[in-house]
Amino acid sequence: MTDTHITERARFDQIRYAQLWEDADVLTQAMGDVDGETLVSVCSAGDNALALLLLNPARVYAADLSPVQLECLRLRIGAYRNLDHSAFLELMGARPSTRRAELLHRALDGSPEQTKDFWTTQEKDVVAHGAGGAGKFERYFRIFARYLLPLVHSRETIRQIFVPRPKAARTEFFETRFNTWRWRCLVRVFFSRFVMGRMGRDAAFFDHVDGSVADHVFRRLHHAGVDTDPSQNPYLHWIMTGSHGDALPLPWRAEAFHTIRERLDRITPHLGPLETLGVDQVAGFNLSDIFEYMSPDITAQAYGNILEMAKPGARLVYWNMMAPRRCPAQFADRVTTLTKVEDVLKAQDKAFFYSDFVVEQVR
Repeated sequence: MTDTHITERARFDQIRYAQLWEDADVLTQAMGDVDGETLVSVCSAGDNALALLLLNPARVYAADLSPVQLECLRLRIGAYRNLDHSAFLELMGARPSTRRAELLHRALDGSPEQTKDFWTTQEKDVVAHGAGGAGKFERYFRIFARYLLPLVHSRETIRQIFVPRPKAARTEFFETRFNTWRWRCLVRVFFSRFVMGRMGRDAAFFDHVDGSVADHVFRRLHHAGVDTDPSQNPYLHWIMTGSHGDALPLPWRAEAFHTIRERLDRITPHLGPLETLGVDQVAGFNLSDIFEYMSPDITAQAYGNILEMAKPGARLVYWNMMAPRRCPAQFADRVTTLTKVEDVLKAQDKAFFYSDFVVEQVR
């Protein structure tokens, strides 16, 4: 299902994303009523696949091309099972901790041997940054927050980003104190295609993207800092400060923790493309931004495979960052775009790197 160009060029032997950078709040709303149904999710770090358990499905299949990303999910399964909520946040890096090595070993109790072996090799990074900070993308933002951001903004200015304000006051702060020429220079360099391809996303993931990555970031930061409330944005918190503060992503919140723990037996990790799952009558798909990495022809092929797995009324939910991807023309008579749902949820979406949020329903 995935473009072989990606599988040949992108690396799948390291943690690319140690946490999810897509908003589970809008994802779970977009799925609609899937009580008792079968769901399929791109795994990535596992957070949003676990968040789907909050919808009370019968089964969630979490698929990924990377065995390392599946180990992120398996660690989370052990952490939900073996830790309390406070300890979970310490292990993941959302809270300071002096005992992450101990928590890591407790979380791994009962895990498969390959999971224990993998995370033993990552223990140093987990102790230093939390399991949610041990990926390539998170290292990229850590360099930004620790070494470069202080060159353009004071600690007080960064703190002020997360002070709750009405929209008019957020606009004034953004334009007069935050969006300085130094800040714009930093974004132009650090969020360039070259630097992000070397240090953040794999360079192969930009194969089908046109335009300036930095210009895209400028536009989306206005959404994060002005259109929505930054004080409630866990992703912006992490990028600017290295932790989530009080704004946790949905599956890491106290009110979600125990429900997810009770339903862990409903999630199934799967190594390989989605179409190799061998399931049908699927009621909902969390497709992350997989079409971003594919050519239009490969996108159409993948989309057709997904439709073969879907039951009538199933929803396909996915994001686009810079490559515009929606239902291919040859399937337009089989799918309805839920425009009103999209419009409501786009305005709420805290995962501000993405330019589009797509919700489509099988007729």
